[in-house]
Amino acid sequence: MIFPLIESFRPKQWTKNILLFAGLLFSQKLFDISLLLKSAAAFFLFCLLSGAEYVVNDLKDVEQDREHPIKSKRPIASGRLSVPIAIVVVVIFMVGSIVASFALDKNFGVIALSYTILMLAYSFKLKHIVILDVVIIAMGFVLRAVAGAAVIGVSISSWLLVCTTFLALFLALSKRRHELVFLGDGAISHRKILGEYSPYLLDQMVAVVTASTVMAYALYTMAAETVEKFGTRNLIFTLPFVLYGVFRYLYLVHQKNMGGSPEMVLLKDRSMIVNILLYLAAAGLILYWK
Repeated sequence: MIFPLIESFRPKQWTKNILLFAGLLFSQKLFDISLLLKSAAAFFLFCLLSGAEYVVNDLKDVEQDREHPIKSKRPIASGRLSVPIAIVVVVIFMVGSIVASFALDKNFGVIALSYTILMLAYSFKLKHIVILDVVIIAMGFVLRAVAGAAVIGVSISSWLLVCTTFLALFLALSKRRHELVFLGDGAISHRKILGEYSPYLLDQMVAVVTASTVMAYALYTMAAETVEKFGTRNLIFTLPFVLYGVFRYLYLVHQKNMGGSPEMVLLKDRSMIVNILLYLAAAGLILYWK
């Protein structure tokens, strides 16, 4: 029971919660041990919360998942994890994580609770509303970034929120496109909302958010408040890594059919991993080297 339960929490998708460290990195407080520990605790709590949300989603969609060529192998859909046990575990982890979030920091607790309510609304209703479904997914990423800043008591740049929103929309729309193409004629029977989309429509929307993501990040690096805050204009030199990352992801979506699992791209594609590490190294040197 333990291993199917852990699998249901989808540990590979916890990479999304790394966004909680963005506030720590860009506040130039990465080496403050007390704040680093608080961020780590926040990361752990969001892993539990997001994991519980995945279980809720699997419980809600168990019948549809059983008809899916990949999702049918998930613990609940395959019967390796019983529904009653999954429900009990979800309630315990969700309630416990929210209580712990408020204990860690009041503002962080409010955001964690808001994230939980939003994701529950998504699982039960909002994911069936065209366009709003991908917007809600993007909001989940934004709340992660805001939560990471709140737990250490720093404000997060509005530019970074804009960049996070566009990047999250880029990933969500790419995933929708992958589902639509991968499932083919069976797409609507698995997820009814896919009938409201077409590959052409999704390609147009992806094109908009792709350009917006790159432009927003470029403007952020050159903005007067950014230069004043960090005391340098050199953040613009991280833009090539952002461009490569976006273009590489588009390549993987269209040429390698890997858009269905953003977390797997981050964990398996060597070029993407190296690019992310180089970006972090460059940003770290620019922000912290005095």
